[in-house]
Amino acid sequence: MPGDEKTRPPVDAEGALRDALLAVRAGQGDEEAFEALVRRYAPALLRLATRLLGNRAEAEDAVQESLVSAWRKLPEFRQQASFQTWIYRIVSNRCLNVLRSRRPLTGLDSIPEPAAPDHLVSPERSAESQAAAKALFEALARLSPEQRVCWVLREMDGLTHEEIAETVGIRPEAVRGRVFRARRCLTEAMGAWR
Repeated sequence: MPGDEKTRPPVDAEGALRDALLAVRAGQGDEEAFEALVRRYAPALLRLATRLLGNRAEAEDAVQESLVSAWRKLPEFRQQASFQTWIYRIVSNRCLNVLRSRRPLTGLDSIPEPAAPDHLVSPERSAESQAAAKALFEALARLSPEQRVCWVLREMDGLTHEEIAETVGIRPEAVRGRVFRARRCLTEAMGAWR
């Protein structure tokens, strides 16, 4: 979580142009062009979906379904947004649908904890870190799916409010409100860990 690398791959002007050209070729049926886009974005999309869903298996399914959907929709892609924003929107929407369809929340035991090297962490510190991570996952699970996706895209992936708005299909002001409310809820929930 903290200190974790940002999800999305860096895209400079040259990378965005390359993505746009690959998307056009893929939209014309070029499977190799689509495979190049998948190789570039799949790891970041999987990290995003895992953060949103809290379950690696569900995240893999969501990304797979999103990529199949993207392949089918590529002929309709008009580049009004960058390919990166477009594919993030597909994955975010799929994850939102999964979150909304859940009845009980995913068990926190199904989320693997990253192991720290034994020589760097005392048992007390390790237990404290695990408890704090569990508290954060529980707090994230209590957010609405809409707040959660906006918070993850902002705080973990580093997207701007405008990029998030374009990704999830709402106004930047609505993104600011959702991120603000999510931060407030998480601050309250994590107060004991300050």
